[in-house]
Amino acid sequence: MQIALSARPIPNCNSTPQPLNISRLTLTAFRNHRDYTCEFTAAPVVIAGANGSGKTNLLEAISLLVPGRGLRRAEMADIQSLHHNTPWAVATHLRTAFGDLSIGIGRDPNATDNDRRLVHIDGQNARSQNALADHVAMAWITPAMDGILNEGASARRKWLDRLVYSFNPAHSGRVTRYEKAMRERSRLLREGPADAHWLNALESEMAQSGVAIAAARRHLLQQLRTAIAETSGAFPRADLALKGMAEEALDDQPALIIEDHLRAALARTRGEDAQSGTCSVGVHRSDLAVTHRAKQCPAELCSTGEQKALMIAIMLAYVRTLLQHRNLSPLFLLDDIAAHLDDTRREALFEEILTLKVQAWLTGTDTDAFAPILPYAQL
Repeated sequence: MQIALSARPIPNCNSTPQPLNISRLTLTAFRNHRDYTCEFTAAPVVIAGANGSGKTNLLEAISLLVPGRGLRRAEMADIQSLHHNTPWAVATHLRTAFGDLSIGIGRDPNATDNDRRLVHIDGQNARSQNALADHVAMAWITPAMDGILNEGASARRKWLDRLVYSFNPAHSGRVTRYEKAMRERSRLLREGPADAHWLNALESEMAQSGVAIAAARRHLLQQLRTAIAETSGAFPRADLALKGMAEEALDDQPALIIEDHLRAALARTRGEDAQSGTCSVGVHRSDLAVTHRAKQCPAELCSTGEQKALMIAIMLAYVRTLLQHRNLSPLFLLDDIAAHLDDTRREALFEEILTLKVQAWLTGTDTDAFAPILPYAQL
């Protein structure tokens, strides 16, 4: 696979310097890329090549510039090249609204935990990967996401929380605290008899963090509903709703009252949870309901093509939401996107990308599928 930068003119809608774009990307021992370096402009990037040439690996490397495991949700050890012992690393130079920025991430060769990564921001060690969210926002659409809308609540909930991370960087820490307290509560109940004071403390943490998580999810959905109305008419409108004790209660009750209710529910279900080994109440059981508005049909009952179009509509709305409400231009990764759209929706997607003025990264096997955007992109 080759990426040759073009000198094509960028249209007026994309001529303004991008608030955030990657100007240089270097990969070392990252999957099938032993030593890769390329420079880029702010224009959309089209990466065309045969299957297995490493297109998705490039997007995965970029996706690690935000907290989490990236678009593949891979273990850090799995990213390491099988043929090179040098620890894998990703180095980027970015242009931002606040000046140039360098970010480096990679496997820590001295860590006993193979899943630990090092994060450097402008040459300084970051205390945790959560610091990345202060500098970079990102959205992506991959073939692996095609089933999210008809899978179980867990997949939709995790997807929603990943969206909230870029919209509200503090959300990641709240989810971490909530899940840690929930695991510790389950362990105490399983081993029993548990210290009541310690259980009370853990359940208070779950209640406080849980209500904050629910509020952040609701806030993002409110913004998405507005942004969906502004998405191209080629894509179906999606109605979004949260189903969950805390999320629904926030409609008409103050947060402190809901915390008390959640705390009481956790205390009341200790016996049941000790027997089942699970936690029966909390925001870890909430769900995101998506409905095709025109058809008044739940997304899980829509066709595969309609689900794909709904997902794209939601993600375009998400990018617009980040631009409008966080004043942060996200990197937009679209893996193998063109092959699954008809000509009308493909052209509408490209038009949306250029109008939003984001640095989008698009992969595919056929260059012809990107014909409408190629005059304004780097290939």
